[in-house]
Amino acid sequence: MQRGEAMAQASKLRESFRDAVADIPDGSRIGFGGFAMPGVPFNLIMALKEQGAKRLTLVANTTGSSQQPRMPDIGMLVENGQVAKVICAFTAPTRPTETLPFTPFYESGEVDAELVPQGTLAERLRAAGAGILAFYTPTAVGTELAEGRETRVIGGREYLLEYALPLDYAFVRARRADAAGNLRFHRSQRNFNPVMATAARCTIAEIEEPVVEAGAIDPDDVHLSGIYVHRMVAVPPAPEGIWPAKRRERRR
Repeated sequence: MQRGEAMAQASKLRESFRDAVADIPDGSRIGFGGFAMPGVPFNLIMALKEQGAKRLTLVANTTGSSQQPRMPDIGMLVENGQVAKVICAFTAPTRPTETLPFTPFYESGEVDAELVPQGTLAERLRAAGAGILAFYTPTAVGTELAEGRETRVIGGREYLLEYALPLDYAFVRARRADAAGNLRFHRSQRNFNPVMATAARCTIAEIEEPVVEAGAIDPDDVHLSGIYVHRMVAVPPAPEGIWPAKRRERRR
């Protein structure tokens, strides 16, 4: 390996989550991996809350949860006054008796929301990573989400025009990583994490296990190429890390 290549790979590692998010500016569009609990970048969310960037646009599957004990979610960033808009597949609770922390901020007009069907959200992100600027989909045709928007009849069926959703930053969580940034996700961590990463200009990953040397992960086991990963932080033991050692020990 060339010396310059080794230095470039080593530079992806950060000593702390605070360091990894320190330069994120106000007004950024940030995507968050995760589906319910699996794959949520808990530590990066808390670091961004402490960092305090404002007027953010957040892209995620949901706006968070009201369940207790509560793990870090993007609803905490909303509560902290850092968010201008959320783009999510679920902006409302799944149960009528539940009130999300995000809800009062939306109802008061403090935070805007864009509801996107789950499959469409994933495809908008995938399209951004693939360099596809827009695409047509039958999803949402004939609903309120299609009102005032461009549609086209193709092959006798009506389709709605959707645009790619590029990100400034993506926060993801993976099980393993090597120094080159190649990631391996654990089971359902492979939800929104890969498409968030490919759609972003800068991907920041929190890693559950110690980062291994470049090439130590078999290429057939790599779920996301290191070319898409720019910064990494290994989750430290408690109390510095959220969901660290005990959770890893239980699932072995």
